[in-house]
Amino acid sequence: MAGKFQGAGFSLVGTFFLLLFSCNVSRTVFAAKINVGGPANWTFGFNYTDWALKTAPFHVNDTLVFKYDPPNSTTHAHSVYLVKDLPKFLACDLKRAQLFGNVMQGGGEGFEFVLSKRKTYYFVCGEKQGFHCSTGLMRFFVRPAKRC
Repeated sequence: MAGKFQGAGFSLVGTFFLLLFSCNVSRTVFAAKINVGGPANWTFGFNYTDWALKTAPFHVNDTLVFKYDPPNSTTHAHSVYLVKDLPKFLACDLKRAQLFGNVMQGGGEGFEFVLSKRKTYYFVCGEKQGFHCSTGLMRFFVRPAKRC
């Protein structure tokens, strides 16, 4: 009788550690690299809120890639700011916002932002005193979920 429970206990412990190991591996191995806006990249007039809803779910440790052309005579300057909360996001309020990508950082392969925590991230373009955010639809938010 003791043999039955001893084997079952080992199976449960072994299964637990296998699941724990799988979850830890999946957090890093299966983290996605997501191009913001898909083929449209980070540009004026594209609906990023709609894009984020269609692209979800996002997960902790996923990487967002922001690509945009440096400003020149034919393109507008773009940037990427992280704002603190929903009211500031809705108002495109850049006071106390943190700059993550300046107007030159989106060129080439772009720059990457890792969703390292399970919290809501509010991204906006900060150019033209919030005009790109409010009128150009250059804003979105994500709340990454745990992968396991």
